[in-house]
Amino acid sequence: QVQLVESGGGLVQAGESLRLSCAASGSIVMIKVMGWYRQAPEKQRELVSCISRAGNTYYAETVKGRFTISRDMAKTTVYLQMNSVKPEDTGVYYCTWGTGCGVNFEPDYWGQGTQVTVSS
Repeated sequence: QVQLVESGGGLVQAGESLRLSCAASGSIVMIKVMGWYRQAPEKQRELVSCISRAGNTYYAETVKGRFTISRDMAKTTVYLQMNSVKPEDTGVYYCTWGTGCGVNFEPDYWGQGTQVTVSS
């Protein structure tokens, strides 16, 4: 089992920045892909970004150029730097651990989620 704990969510105004963090722990046998999903009210959960063990990244079109994903040296902590946030970025952000960074990302584990609210 891999446990994922997110932090960094909160209330920000449009145009501001926010940084999410997620630390993985537990029975980590192999470093895998880490990513962020979000779920906005009354919308389907969507993949925002992911990063592979080698550092390859994927971003949803809606966040390209504004969000940056990164990992620490141990590769067990992932960050999501969110710049120029928009009200449509509002939602619960979930950290995930899985395989296949990209549109075919398959999460095996999920964090509890952290709320991000962007006011206009």
